[in-house]
Order: sequence, then structure tokens, then C-alpha cells
Amino acid sequence: MDGSALSGQEKGAGADAGKQAAAPGAADGLPPVPTREELIAKVRAYHPRVKSELLGQAYDFAKKHHGQQTRDSGEAYYSHPIRVANLLADVHLDEVTIVAGLLHDVVEDTEIDIGDIEVRFGADVAELVDGVTKLDKLEFTSKEAAQAENFQKFILAMTSDIRVLLVKLADRLHNMETLHHRKKVESRQRTARETMDIYAPLARRVGLYDVAARMDDMAFQELNPDARRAILYRLEELELENQGDLDRIREDLTKLLNETGLNYRLRGRRKQPYSLWRKLERKSISFRDVADLFAFRVILQNPKDCYCVLGAIHTHWACIPDRFRDFISVPKPNGYASLHTTVRASGNRRVELQIRTEAMDRTAEYGVAAHWGYKNRSYGFDVDSARAAGLDPEANLKAFAELLRDGAEPGEFLEHAKLEMYREHVFAFTPKGKLIILPAGAMPLDFAYAVHSAVGDTAVGVRINGEEKSMRRPLKNGDVVDIIRGRAPASVIGWEAMTYTGRAKSKQRKLERDRESAEFRRLGEGLINQALRRAGADPVDVMLIEVAKKLKLDSIDDLREEAGRGKVLTSAIVRAAFPGYEPERTDDLDKTPIDSRHAPLFVEGKDLTPGVTLHLGQCCHPLPGDRIIGVQVPDKGLVVHVSSCSRLAEYDDQPELWRDLRWTELAKTGAVAIGRIRINASNQKGVLAKLCSAVAESNGNIVGISTGTRQPDFIELMMDIEVEDLKRLTQILAALRSLAVVDRAVRDQEGQDEQ
Repeated sequence: MDGSALSGQEKGAGADAGKQAAAPGAADGLPPVPTREELIAKVRAYHPRVKSELLGQAYDFAKKHHGQQTRDSGEAYYSHPIRVANLLADVHLDEVTIVAGLLHDVVEDTEIDIGDIEVRFGADVAELVDGVTKLDKLEFTSKEAAQAENFQKFILAMTSDIRVLLVKLADRLHNMETLHHRKKVESRQRTARETMDIYAPLARRVGLYDVAARMDDMAFQELNPDARRAILYRLEELELENQGDLDRIREDLTKLLNETGLNYRLRGRRKQPYSLWRKLERKSISFRDVADLFAFRVILQNPKDCYCVLGAIHTHWACIPDRFRDFISVPKPNGYASLHTTVRASGNRRVELQIRTEAMDRTAEYGVAAHWGYKNRSYGFDVDSARAAGLDPEANLKAFAELLRDGAEPGEFLEHAKLEMYREHVFAFTPKGKLIILPAGAMPLDFAYAVHSAVGDTAVGVRINGEEKSMRRPLKNGDVVDIIRGRAPASVIGWEAMTYTGRAKSKQRKLERDRESAEFRRLGEGLINQALRRAGADPVDVMLIEVAKKLKLDSIDDLREEAGRGKVLTSAIVRAAFPGYEPERTDDLDKTPIDSRHAPLFVEGKDLTPGVTLHLGQCCHPLPGDRIIGVQVPDKGLVVHVSSCSRLAEYDDQPELWRDLRWTELAKTGAVAIGRIRINASNQKGVLAKLCSAVAESNGNIVGISTGTRQPDFIELMMDIEVEDLKRLTQILAALRSLAVVDRAVRDQEGQDEQ
């Protein structure tokens, strides 16, 4: 959007209510607040059938209900939603969006609720206002996990209707324009950082390059004012220094364009301070090395004229080959289309030229907002024109929504979404010629998932331009990519190093989760069947779905998986199947856990203070059979360690804190403890099932598994295993070491490598 196109300010009306409102007028260098009649006239100019009465009612409604509320600038608060609506009208948006712009703050800042909006202005307006109101309640500046969760909600709200984002961008841009009125530095910087990290990239994502540039520059001014001032000073200095060359280039270009006989507009521009700062920082170059420091834009009537002018320019001036981009033939995913070229012009000066049509220029300025207009005698979003421009409004934020559907964790989602917004693109093709647009740096597995989920799930290799290549090879513009597929879905070993996009990573992670769940279900099925047979029952005669319901699980598969993971004991399953059943063998019964809560039952010592709080050391996981020592830790109690634990060295000079301890008889006969082991095993299909079977056959019960280092040929696993004592854990370690897939199995315990 151009310099007059979007505005907005942080709410804070509750805090500002009661201040004397200043007369609405020009503030912060912005144009005066438009009157009711001026706003209606602006909309009518491009939408003659606009419902003027509806717009007028919304204008009056906002003005009335914001009442005497003011902004930090002292300006009447109602000026804010009116400015937002005016800016939405600048880009010719539909009346529903403009009415929503007028009303977007009334639900949050006044006594009006969303039901009142629906009754007075209709369901469409109410839905947009509700969407913007929900976004306003999200903050991106809290702890990382909460920030990520809020970003998920933010994307979901926007994917339901892109107009929610357009109103919010208008609101945020005006917030930035008036940011300097906030008194607290922390608040200003928090909003500036949020704008730079979230809102500007989203604006760029939907093609609002001017909005994104203005947001970035205002945020840059707040976050690094000294750097911005230095860049502006240097830009002005260079512009004065090179004014003669620039004037000659403009004259030569004008003469060249006139000779073509085409209708055109010629515009010059200077690079934005923040954009220049990023380029200088990223490429470690000087001002003089920036090719597009000063650029010209040639705007014509149709694509044919664009290529005609390009030919004339390249005939007249030498082009720099690696600086040419044809975004008309292959538009960017957000619909941006233009020819970009850099030439050596008068005075051997490198100058960037952008050549585009009027329609392309409007899309470049307004992005998704450029495609609201007349269609079938009504005013609305022209889907056909948007798709013809390379922009699919329904799929524009598809990459983010797919991450959500694939169950990405909030932190993972935020990381990939930010990367997705910032990345440039690479253009590759399927063997049948279909264009696939991916972030620069994408690899064949990313390409496979961009084609279809089933292609990615079964990918095992790739041919690029007819030759078999490594799955680790980054794709290049123009590559023809043919994915080699296997028979069944399976995660690719080493996929972490073979994926770049969030979609591919989340899909591969999902395949791993599915495979792991399947292995646990197979293991659980064996454990359940074994327990039922010990109880004298044939597994086929037991209604496991009823057992699952009694244990508050949804399905038999869930029951098997929970049993395989050790989260449901087989004795509990037998009792659920046969109420009142008591096994003859006592080791089949659930035993009291040896943990910090029950520690007084299992640990004793002659100089142990009665009533002292006991904690089992998580550094060494003591087991019955270990020699144990207690250390009195201030404000915590007595911590029980294995005598060989390396942590004890911290207390070598404080012998008064040490206590001699021993296990009680109950610990030796009537309890279970958790032992932790570390396993290095071959990274191959079915390895987890083999490990779990070995543990189960040694009468160990796995209660937790986590993955450490993972490489294409090996995997490191941590297992928490329920055992009676050290002897049982030693037997389990011996059983694991006997497996061909195991390279190393040790007790994970500080102070000793293995038992």
C-alpha cells in the first residue's frame, strides 16, 4: 500500500478513558481524519453501489461508543478506527471490510458485544470484528511457549478470512505511526520487535510489500535509531554525490522509452533504511556495492510491452546476468510479478530496473487487496483475477495451516512459520512440467511433500534433470525433479538433514511417531496376551474394548500402546478383564513405588533425623542393592545418593552434611524403583520393539523412553525401567547387550559408567 494506505494504534482505551479528547485532525504528519461524508465519497468513487447508509451508521456508531476515550497522542480515540477504515478504502476494499475497520475496537474497548454488532451490521461484519478482536487479545511477547501457541491461534484466525489480517495490518501500521507517544521504552520496543518479527513478514507474505517496508522501517527506528540515522545520512550523501549520474540515467531512460512508442510511467525510488541495513549486515558489503541503492520502475500497459522495453534496455546498456529475474513468467507465491534487471548505465553506474504492468504494480503495492473489485455486477473478491496473477487467496497461508494439521508443537510451528515468511524462493518442475515453488534451500524431500503428502511419505530417492542425485542436494531454479517412491509410507533415515520446510519436517516427524506407536502397539499386544494367558484366559475370549473403557482409553489400539509404553500395567489390565482376580505370584502385583513421596518407607539410618524430608537423587537414581549416602541440603532436606555419585564431590569439604543410610527390608521385597539406562543401537526398522521385548522378557517394565542423538546409522535411547532392585537392572542390561542391534547399554548414572 502507498504512503497513505494503512494505519492503527494499540488499544489501551480503558487506561485512557476519561481524558479530554483532542479535536480530530492531522497528527504525527498524517492527513486529517476524514469526515463521514468524505469516507462515503471515497468508497463510492470505486464502488458506486456501496450501501452508504451502512457505512454512515458504522461511522456514527464508532464515534458515539468510543465517546471521550483518547489515545496516548491526546487525539480522540474514535479517530483511530476511522483512519483504519479510510486506509482500507484507499486500497478499494469491500464495504464489509471497511465497516469492520470502523468497528474493530468497539467490542474490546466499550460495552458493546459481538451480538450487538451482528444485529446492527450483519453476520459478515460481526465475524470479521470478532476475528480481529480475538487477535487483539493475543500477545507475542510472553514466554516462548505461550508466544508460539498464540501465533498458532493467530494464523488459524487469519486463514478463515484474509480480511481479518488486512484489518489487523491497518491497525498495526497506525500503531507504529504513533508509537512514539508511548511513554515506556519497554512497551515501544516490545511492539516494534513484534511488528518486525510477526506483522511485517505477514504483510510481505500476502504481497503488501510497501506496508511491510514501512512497518520494518518504523520498527527499526525504534529498535536501532542510531543505525537508521547513520544510514539515512549516508544515503543522502551518496544521492547528492551521484545526482549528476542519476539525472543522466533518467534522461537516457526517458529517451529510450520514448523511442519505443509505448505508453509508460517512470518512477524512481531509494532503498529503505532497514532493507539496506539487512543487506549490508547479511552480505558484509559496503554502500557502494549495493546494486539497487537507487532504482527505477517502468510501468506499462501489458506484459508484451514489458518484454519489448526489456529488450530495448538490454540492447542499450549491458546487463549483469546473475541479477536478472523474470517474475512475470513465474510469479512469486504471493502473486508478485515483475521483470528485474540490473544494468551498467551512464557513468558505469549499476542501476536496478523493475518493469511491470499497471496490474502488476497494483498487486506489488497491495498484494491480496488488489483483487477486490467488480464481478458479476457485485463488489467482492475476484478469485479468478487473483489466481491469474499467481495468487491463490485460499491457499496463501497454506504452509502454516498444514503445520497445524500435522500436529506441530507450538515452538516448532513458530520457528518454521517465521522462516517460511522470510525466505526467498526456488522454482522447480515435476517431470510433467508442473511448477513447484519452494523456499530457497529446499531439497528433494521438500519438493515431494509440495507435490503431495503421499509422494513425500513414500519418497526413497530422487532423479534431478534425469540423473539420480543425493536427497541432500539443494534444488536450483529450473530443476526437473522426479521423486523415486517406495511401496509403503516410511520416514527417511536422516531426514533432519534432508528437509528444509516446516511441512516436510512435520510430516516426517509424524511418520516417526506413527511408526513408534505401531511398535509400541505390537509390543503391548504381546505383553497383554502373555499376562492374560498367565491368568488362565485365552486372549481371543477377552473383550479388550470393554477393558479399555474401564481404564478410560478410547480404543484397543490405545490400550495396547499404553501397555507397550509401560503406562498401563498388565496386572491392571487383567484385573479390569476379571474383577476380583488375584494372581498367585506376588511379583505380578503392583508394588509400592520407591520415590521421594514414599522414601521414608524404604530408607533408614541410625543418625537420621525424625521427620526429615527425603528426596531420591535424580542424578544417580538409587536402587535397592546400591550403597546409599544422604546429604543434608539447606531448604530441601536429605537427598539420597548412590555412594559413587559424582555429585557427592561437591560436599567433600562439608562432612557434617553427610548421613549414612541403608535400604529397609520393605525396599528389598515389596517395592519397585526406577532405573535409567542409556542404549546405543542400530537405527533400523523394528529396533525399538526388539529392545522393549528384551526388557519385558527380563521382567522389567518400561515407564519412559526418550531419544538422544540420532544419526543415519545409529540412535541413542534413554529408558526409565521399573525394577525391584539393582540385580534386576543388571540382568536387563545383560539381555540388551546380547542383542545384535545393540552397540552399548549402560546404566545412566553420574559417577559410574555401568554396573
